[in-house]
Amino acid sequence: MTDINQTPDLHARPGRLSEFWFYFRENRGAVIGLWIFAIFAFLAFFGPWVAPHDATAQYRDVTLQPPVWQEGGSWTHILGTDPLGRDMLSRLIVGARYSFFVGVVVVSIAATGGIIIGLIAGFAPKWLDSIIMRIMDIVLAFPSLLLALVLVAILGPSLTNAMIAIAIVLQPHYVRLTRASVMSERQKDYVTSARVAGSGVVRMMFVTVLPNCLAPIIVQAALSFSTAILDAAALGFLGMGAQPPTPEWGTMLAEAREFILRAWWVVTFPGIAILVTVLAINLMGDGLRDALDPKLKRS
Repeated sequence: MTDINQTPDLHARPGRLSEFWFYFRENRGAVIGLWIFAIFAFLAFFGPWVAPHDATAQYRDVTLQPPVWQEGGSWTHILGTDPLGRDMLSRLIVGARYSFFVGVVVVSIAATGGIIIGLIAGFAPKWLDSIIMRIMDIVLAFPSLLLALVLVAILGPSLTNAMIAIAIVLQPHYVRLTRASVMSERQKDYVTSARVAGSGVVRMMFVTVLPNCLAPIIVQAALSFSTAILDAAALGFLGMGAQPPTPEWGTMLAEAREFILRAWWVVTFPGIAILVTVLAINLMGDGLRDALDPKLKRS
């Protein structure tokens, strides 16, 4: 007999967002990475208005001026200037916009194409699945940066072509991950029930199965974001990505490499910006994995 005086425990089961944040904040590194990523995103959106100077303005009377704490430095240019007299702090701040833009575009293209191809491979006949996966294996057989270099060399050096090349290189990871998740989910009862109920293949792919495969894909997207920034910086350093005078961090490194011995700041600060940003995104990706993977959740 039910006790009519018994009241339900409204707080017994937290919402999904609360549960996610509970497990995410257990990883202190992930929380730190999230804050750094938030600052990075803020600078990406509001960089031109936050920067103290125009990122492309040249102050020829103060070329290679050291940072403010070093002899010869000035508060006018806190992090010093580059060989053309451009303010380093302003170029770093505005450069966050290009790196963020690269990450968003590359992940969007790679994830969208990879998820669709992975779903097709997961639901396709065995012969079509084998063809798709062998093509992905061929792409993965090449070193990612080398393949991106070849594609940019074919398309022409520019930031847009670099993003397309990196997206193509990263796409097989999403294909394999999505296909593996689909093959696992297809064996479960709810998929069988949807099939018996008369759901079409397209509905089963995108409505029934895909939402249950998103957790590992979200983690992969976070890690691919940092990979895209690194690859774009590498292509920029090699002269195959963003072209001068674009204040992209890899391009800044390429422009300043001949001054590394006499003006350490023109190379060090863009390198630190890439290091901190990529490290923060990777830490955040680890936290997402801990929060979204049921096997890693602690009781």
